[in-house]
Amino acid sequence: MASTARAQAAADKRRLILDAAVRVFARQGFHQCRVSDIADEAGVAYGLVYHYFSSKEEVLDTLFLERWDVLVAMIGEVAARDGLHPRERLEQIASFIVDSYRHDPELMKVIIVEVTRAANSFGRTHLDKIREAYDGIAGIVRDAQEQGIFKSDVTPEFAALAFYGAMEQVLTAWIFDLIPRKAQDYDQAKQFVVETVCGGLDASAPASE
Repeated sequence: MASTARAQAAADKRRLILDAAVRVFARQGFHQCRVSDIADEAGVAYGLVYHYFSSKEEVLDTLFLERWDVLVAMIGEVAARDGLHPRERLEQIASFIVDSYRHDPELMKVIIVEVTRAANSFGRTHLDKIREAYDGIAGIVRDAQEQGIFKSDVTPEFAALAFYGAMEQVLTAWIFDLIPRKAQDYDQAKQFVVETVCGGLDASAPASE
């Protein structure tokens, strides 16, 4: 029992540090903050951060991988679910991404600004992990093309980039207050992204001349 309590206390302290890091990274930016800023935000000793993490880079790594692994797993579950139209699959993925932002906008800001958009620095170390999400979305498009639901004149890989790129751009616009963020705006954004991609891929739509 004592070892279980110690393990739980350690997990709670680690979570406290990670949550504090989200607030610091979102407020100051990853490159502008120090480990001591994270410790101050968490209300813990400076050395305790290093007890759990070797550097602030490892802190950011952990935050990204925790959230991205959930996204990749969700995409896999949606892709494997029986009886869903491809549009419904993409709607569920779009809803998950938007709802993730609504639930924790600071964490999503950190992931987008400091990782996925940092292709020349931190994000480059995670390209393989980022591609896992793209590949999952591309698989949904590919299956729809093989069924004749989506047109095949756009590659699945490009369609996946277009879908996630649109989602990321919408989140970025919210992060920088470029577009409204009321409840109806979140729902509308999901619909607009899915319609933009699926409308262009729809095999039943008339071909442009």
